[in-house]
Amino acid sequence: MPEQKKKRSEVSEKKKRKLKKLVTGEEPLAQEKPLKKKKKKLHAKVYTASDEEKEDEQELTPEERRTLERKLKKERKKEERKQLREAGIHVVKENPHKPSGAELALAYLISWANKHEEWKFQKTRQTWLLHHMYDSNKVPDKHFSILLDYLEGLKGRAREVTVQKAETLMKKLDNAEPEDSSLLEKSERIRQVLQLLS
Repeated sequence: MPEQKKKRSEVSEKKKRKLKKLVTGEEPLAQEKPLKKKKKKLHAKVYTASDEEKEDEQELTPEERRTLERKLKKERKKEERKQLREAGIHVVKENPHKPSGAELALAYLISWANKHEEWKFQKTRQTWLLHHMYDSNKVPDKHFSILLDYLEGLKGRAREVTVQKAETLMKKLDNAEPEDSSLLEKSERIRQVLQLLS
């Protein structure tokens, strides 16, 4: 059993070495070399390192080549980072700003209003808007008027669920004491949605 593992690791090491040569350009790809026909000999053949490399070269499938190339690329990057650390150079990765769900949903709404021909429906953006439309912090007043226009075109199950949720919220707000200004603002938005969709 240990002999098989040793053979496998030797083969993979040979493939890695071969691929390093291929990637660095020291040796042309296997497909570019003309394949020589092997001559049959009656006596036992003694394998040399070059014979094994030729066999490994023929054994590499395109997928194996890609995976080995990726591994080598990772190793090279790791070495570069190590050298930079040893040299005392501190490299800071710049993470590009990813827009939040709110920003994406509001951009979706604005694109619906401005470029209706180029606009494309996105279920996640619509769901976010329907879920947060009563919160003035997440959907400002200037966007809420656009959202009302968007809601006019709402159809099917989304329309039914939106009306049901608005009615449920309205009942809860009617039972609550109107002390909080945010509750008053929510109730006004709920009324507008109910008037529009009912």
